[in-house]
Amino acid sequence: MGTTPLLAAALAGIPAGIQRQGLWAGRRQLFIRFAGPAETAQMYTADALARELNRALGRAPFHSVSVSGRDALGNAEFLAAALRQLPSSMLVMADTDGQRPEAMATLHEFLHLVQITVDAPAATVAMERVQDTLRQCVATRRPHALVIAGTDEASDADYLQIVEQANAASTETAIVIHPGPTPERSPLDRRWSVLLEHAMMKHSDVRIALRMAGPGTMR
Repeated sequence: MGTTPLLAAALAGIPAGIQRQGLWAGRRQLFIRFAGPAETAQMYTADALARELNRALGRAPFHSVSVSGRDALGNAEFLAAALRQLPSSMLVMADTDGQRPEAMATLHEFLHLVQITVDAPAATVAMERVQDTLRQCVATRRPHALVIAGTDEASDADYLQIVEQANAASTETAIVIHPGPTPERSPLDRRWSVLLEHAMMKHSDVRIALRMAGPGTMR
């Protein structure tokens, strides 16, 4: 007679905060934050995570739960076991780098938004995995967004290439471009107006917005 394996993962915590970027920016969320190499981690079983989430959701109002942090979808079975114990009315967002398209097969039924964040310029191999994830979202009928995190090194061509690649994978993608930090220049000068015009020639659903910042915000 077999036994059910214990599902556990290392988390940096379950903090509350305001989503700083993307489609649900400004929303109050409860974050399931997977630990990075330099972060202090605590091991949670799926059942323990579900208990903590439900306790927090019962104490205060939240728009949604956000799965975030390093390799957010790298523990798909663990997440599925925890998320299936949440109230069916609670929205869940996966904030991911798009490098694990295979996780969608396990998680799609629990996710209300899949948000993929890429830095511009984006490596070709990484974008191929992002495209695979977008295609999985279409196949599983999950709403999906692509956040392009700008840098001072990114050219207009870099942004437009990512938009074009996203469109090739899914015409349903909501694309949000966040300009990179440029202290000496307004981040929403004419360059961004022209860039948005050109981006919308390649994909209809594109917007440009500033990231939120401050101690109360998290990605």
